[in-house]
Amino acid sequence: MKRLLFAPLFFLFALAFAGAKITPQGIVVNPVPGDLKVKVWVDRDPGKTGNATYRIGDPIYVYVSVTREAYVYLFDVKPNGEIDLFLPNPYDRRNRLKPGETRRFPQPGARYRFTIDGPPGEELVLAIATKRPLTSREIGDLERGEVKIRGLRALSRALSIVVDPLPRNDWASDWARFRVVGEVPPPPPPAPQNATLDVRSDPSGAQVYLDGDYLGRTPLIVSVSPGRHQVEVRKAGYAPYRASVRVAPGERVRVYARLLPEVETGRLAVRSKPEGARVYLDGAYRGRTPLELELEPGTYDLRLTLPGYAEYRERVRVRSGETTYVYARLAPEKARLVVRTNVRARVFLDGYELGWTKDGQFSASVRGGRRWLVVMAPGYVPYVEEVVLEPGERLVIRVELRRVRY
Repeated sequence: MKRLLFAPLFFLFALAFAGAKITPQGIVVNPVPGDLKVKVWVDRDPGKTGNATYRIGDPIYVYVSVTREAYVYLFDVKPNGEIDLFLPNPYDRRNRLKPGETRRFPQPGARYRFTIDGPPGEELVLAIATKRPLTSREIGDLERGEVKIRGLRALSRALSIVVDPLPRNDWASDWARFRVVGEVPPPPPPAPQNATLDVRSDPSGAQVYLDGDYLGRTPLIVSVSPGRHQVEVRKAGYAPYRASVRVAPGERVRVYARLLPEVETGRLAVRSKPEGARVYLDGAYRGRTPLELELEPGTYDLRLTLPGYAEYRERVRVRSGETTYVYARLAPEKARLVVRTNVRARVFLDGYELGWTKDGQFSASVRGGRRWLVVMAPGYVPYVEEVVLEPGERLVIRVELRRVRY
């Protein structure tokens, strides 16, 4: 049985002597029965009859249960005597089971699987359960699932060294057997080690860099290692071309770089007081102040708008490699005040004289807000009123002055 993982994870060792008979008793002798017991079985033989059959290439699941909390170690003994420690392993080191727990290996969602790989014959799964984790170097690195012994005799001798110092009721063992049938498939042919990268460009003669290293000029065909690579194509006067490519062993990948003429841009920095003005460039909305834009060199119509303020306009020129600054001080938008009187009168706003009515009317652009309006004429009672002038509004006020009575 082997484990098919995302990375090779096999630790196979040949039998130290030819023709050895495989029996559980030849591996380890069960201790005097105690409160710790371990049971191991395979998915096609939950009753442990030993009659289960697997074909080469079939998946297999191993089940383990313990009566007391214990660390479980699983060994696979092939028909030819090869030994594989498959729990714990680099992808699954959680070999500690709780009392009464039954756990399947591989567990659901595991990054590895067990597959029958032969040779045909009777195969055994040996389970060793201990109340304390094993750290013996006689077998190998049990935390990493690495075995360094060869053959059943060596395994039996190494296990006896491990378990002999333990109290008799601190460890237990069990085994399951099944038959393997079928033919072992031939190993696949080795994959080619390198891949081919074909780089072309328009225009040609561009420099090619692979993972930052210069390779030559286009057109270029090179042999590269499989995997992901960063390709960059450069030519003076053109913008660099960059691509990430992934090549498999033996694969040929073509990269075609259509190089675009390089245009050196300029920057336009727009500020306003107050901030938050909408910025339009050649009639297109580009954002709110403060704003910085990267633009192609040229001349642009700039327009700023902000409610309550007069529109700001300017023709700006952006130069290559330079930053053009625009600082717009927005003027509050004025209101239009119209005063109509029945006599020629003087008009005051917040104590300041604005002028005289002419033909019964006075008009002026004034700052918005709450203002005091006074209209006076000789021999008439002054007119006083607080008015609210909204920016951009045209406010018309009719004033009927009354004569003073003596």
